[in-house]
Amino acid sequence: MIGPRDRTAADIGPAVPPDRQLVQGYGPGRFRIAGEIYESSILLFPDRVLPWPVADIAAVTADTLGPVFEAEPRVELILLGCGARMAPVPSSLRVALKDAGIVVEPMDTGAACRTYNVLMAEDRRVAAALIALPPLL
Repeated sequence: MIGPRDRTAADIGPAVPPDRQLVQGYGPGRFRIAGEIYESSILLFPDRVLPWPVADIAAVTADTLGPVFEAEPRVELILLGCGARMAPVPSSLRVALKDAGIVVEPMDTGAACRTYNVLMAEDRRVAAALIALPPLL
């Protein structure tokens, strides 16, 4: 369950069709998307959420992002939530995404959650690869 230390993404629900997957909250090791709790990193699309077996930026590859490359309708922009802090995208991954016509924007996971919701309100063809935040110590 999302608790008092969790963060809530921007409330823009009224501007987005009700069948879209919006980030309603996030916290250490979990996300609340369209009323469902996911306790892992996730790949988020306008119409679905997929578990994503990635714990840090070093594990992000073209293979782990396979569903993004295969998505229909085609994804134009992927927000890469890198965890607690933004990190650079490996050049080989950036090239693979560019060759597929997909722009990648790395940022911390919280910023990626908020930005995803805004882009959904604009009806953009966006996906988010969100690395879960580490547990609080």
